[in-house]
Amino acid sequence: MLILLPPSESKHARTRGKPTDLNSLSHPELTGPRREVAAALAGVSARPDAAKVLGVGAAVAEEIERNTRLASAPAVPVSQLYTGVLYDALDLAGMDTAARRRASRAVLVSSALYGVLRLPDRVAPYRLSMGVTVPGVGALAGFWRPHLAEALSHVTGLVVDCRSGSYAAAWKPPATAQWVQVRVPGASHWAKHTRGLVAGALCRLPATPSTPDQLADALAGQFAVLLHPPTRPSQPWVLDVTPPTT
Repeated sequence: MLILLPPSESKHARTRGKPTDLNSLSHPELTGPRREVAAALAGVSARPDAAKVLGVGAAVAEEIERNTRLASAPAVPVSQLYTGVLYDALDLAGMDTAARRRASRAVLVSSALYGVLRLPDRVAPYRLSMGVTVPGVGALAGFWRPHLAEALSHVTGLVVDCRSGSYAAAWKPPATAQWVQVRVPGASHWAKHTRGLVAGALCRLPATPSTPDQLADALAGQFAVLLHPPTRPSQPWVLDVTPPTT
């Protein structure tokens, strides 16, 4: 089972430690594209109009400036890097050893800067969203699409997709996978929270589901779920998940 998560805009930083070693990250075939995006991001982040290009406000000027020091800033394990609603609900720190091991194997985090990351990977905090068009690289979802298609072409089995928006547009699981998108009907503010709860619940399961039906059955004890089959062969299953009320 593979669990796809979006990143978070809010990130934890460290004041000491070794910098990012691109050659040590998972999916080393993405090293070249990662280096290309990092160089382009550092360049645009040093410009006076960086906030406008990156689609953010002046309030995050410090985070933009941090993009210029990605090669030297202390790296943080991805398991600790991302903060916010989804990752609070995922609650990696509250997992027992077995669940954390499952998470390390199963969770794949989408990243506008790095393409995808595993939880044990160590990278410096950055400010960049997948919906941005970076000068010299172009629209990031389009840039990453062929690279991720090649790097993840081997994926098979159950893929639980908790991404949304431009991150979902950057990679579509191959036909060899059983792709299930997690949808939270009628929710906006709580959608991220619910997806984090779903991912955390899956990591804590003693037995890993291998089909969409098994996935729905495994979550039914904690959520109200409704599974919809694909409308076309190239489309995903859709699992509607209603968050718990207590």
